[in-house]
Amino acid sequence: MAHRAAGPVRGMEQVTQALGGRIAYGADYNPEQWPEEVWDEDVRLMREAGVNLVSVGIFSWALLEPEPGTYDFGWLDRVLDKLHAGGIAVDLATATASPPPWFLERHPEATLVDPIGNPRAFGARQAYCPSSVAYRDAATTLIAELVKRYDDHPAVVMWHVNNEYGCHNDHCFCDASAVAFRRWLQERYGAVERLNEAWATAFWSQRYTRWDQIGPPRQVSYGNFANPGQQLDWWRFCSDEIRNLYRVEAAAVRSHSAKPLTTNFMGFRKSLDYRSWTDVGDLVSNDHYLIAADEDRTPQLAMTADLTRSWAHGEPWLLMEHSTSAVNWQPRNIAKTTGEMRRNSFQHVARGADGALFFQWRASRGGAEKFHSAMVPHAGTESRLWRDVVRLGADLSAIAEVAGTRVEQASVAIVFDWESWWAATFDSHPSVDVDPMATARAWHKACWARNLGVDIVGVTDPLDGYDVVVLPAQYLLSDETVDRLTAFVEAGGTLVATYFTGIVDEHDHIRLGGYPGALSDLLGVRIEEFCPLPEGDEIPLTAYGSGAIWSERGRAVGADVVAAYATGDCAGDPAVTRRRVGKGTAWYVGTELAPDALDTLATQIFTTTKPVVGGLPEGVEAIRRVGEQGTYVFVINHTHEAVIVPVRGTDLLSGNEGGPHLVRAGQVAVIREDR
Repeated sequence: MAHRAAGPVRGMEQVTQALGGRIAYGADYNPEQWPEEVWDEDVRLMREAGVNLVSVGIFSWALLEPEPGTYDFGWLDRVLDKLHAGGIAVDLATATASPPPWFLERHPEATLVDPIGNPRAFGARQAYCPSSVAYRDAATTLIAELVKRYDDHPAVVMWHVNNEYGCHNDHCFCDASAVAFRRWLQERYGAVERLNEAWATAFWSQRYTRWDQIGPPRQVSYGNFANPGQQLDWWRFCSDEIRNLYRVEAAAVRSHSAKPLTTNFMGFRKSLDYRSWTDVGDLVSNDHYLIAADEDRTPQLAMTADLTRSWAHGEPWLLMEHSTSAVNWQPRNIAKTTGEMRRNSFQHVARGADGALFFQWRASRGGAEKFHSAMVPHAGTESRLWRDVVRLGADLSAIAEVAGTRVEQASVAIVFDWESWWAATFDSHPSVDVDPMATARAWHKACWARNLGVDIVGVTDPLDGYDVVVLPAQYLLSDETVDRLTAFVEAGGTLVATYFTGIVDEHDHIRLGGYPGALSDLLGVRIEEFCPLPEGDEIPLTAYGSGAIWSERGRAVGADVVAAYATGDCAGDPAVTRRRVGKGTAWYVGTELAPDALDTLATQIFTTTKPVVGGLPEGVEAIRRVGEQGTYVFVINHTHEAVIVPVRGTDLLSGNEGGPHLVRAGQVAVIREDR
């Protein structure tokens, strides 16, 4: 990316150094699930597979502290000693992801509460309110004991804070959360009158006169809508509250340790705005799981990896979890196809990860995730999956010299803002079919198919260095963001804005004077009325086939009409426009184009944007990582046909030299380019 200097401390480099310069390879290791006699076999098999890093103790609070203030560290001592003796480094968890049964017995006020006011029972994970003071006290007390005991242990190279924050408790509607929400609102607005203005409380007689009148957006009267300003601030608060919990737990670690720490993000987790979290940890780590029913799961993985790298400001990051094969939590848990695990892992590494870890090491015999795949499957080592695990370990060892390099500067930035995503998908909007995520994925896939480098950036990130910036249904834009986008275009950049972009300000107030209010002048269009389409309907266009989901009544004001609606009440009105602004160009796409039509338009827009490697068919990824010692082109062939790659150098996986290189169907190459 163009703005690496603003990134977090280079904690991943510290981890890589602790691993002897190797790419991290391993998994969550849960020895407490197994008899102690299995542990020696685990270490032996880890060495056979090339494992060099495991996460330990993530869900072990109930064993480590069976009663308040009573600790049992003996089993963990023995596990860490065995791992160290086997040359396996440890990412040691704070064990605070799930408090034990005694915690809620002692502190029932920390129970998670749903929007109706019902408490959620103990019996799964994350059974606590993120605003609970009792939880924070208990968690930081345990952390202090763990860090003081194990920070000097030679196996421990980093700290794993909590686990997948907010995966099952991102919104709690209890009284403690209400108090914390009011405190957050007071800090944000200062005065109740400013909140009233931001929330438009003159509507429906909602004007507040005191802070204690305000609560979370609990379920309202039947068939009704909560205040959208209240909803937006609630989502902001909940993300901030869990981020602040991360800060508290991280501070407890740092009170006794200087080793790098992280927590594992969850990609495009809607409820959590991770971009504001990245300054807490020393490195960015992420969990990623394919959705088996998603036909575009391969480009979706690439998009998530691009997002994670962007959070890391271009620095190397860590893939903390993915799956060797099927998961357990989808309606139909489909096993990965031959070679898919290997290709998935290389996609992440190609896009900036300096490690590929799995959930989990050994498939569980019991518990909720007993059908989740692992590095050691239920079938044991006499299995295709185990052989694939061993092969992947050897492959990652063979490309160790790539560790520490960065993905080269991307040519395209897709702006995706969490606050805008939240606001765009609240109730009482023009159409439930508007989906900023789906639109962003469609544009990313168009780039992925062309092997264009992409960063997923926030609204405050610098735009210098990019050729094209895409705004996919970015409903909420501030004046400052509009100014930066205008400057980008005037300086020679290409902007693409889709429908339902720039409609409201940061308070979710409509920008008056015609849509897309914030960008009307820049784009050269004035939309007078939204005309969303009935479910499943399409509207013919004068170019690019037809549009879906959305149409509009409006006119071009300074823009060239590239395609218009061909029939109906919107006939003749602009559907796709282009306007020259300064040295650059601003495009507007006022409907959802079918994949083939979007591909045609993308060819026009990206005509001068240089791919990483040209001439490759769709489904063959090429990504370049760059370091002081050289450049490396990752080629991942997701197709069923062999492909010739016009790159000269040495393939670190096969040893083949020269070029061009043949990459067979379903295979991978990592080519150190000739200088």
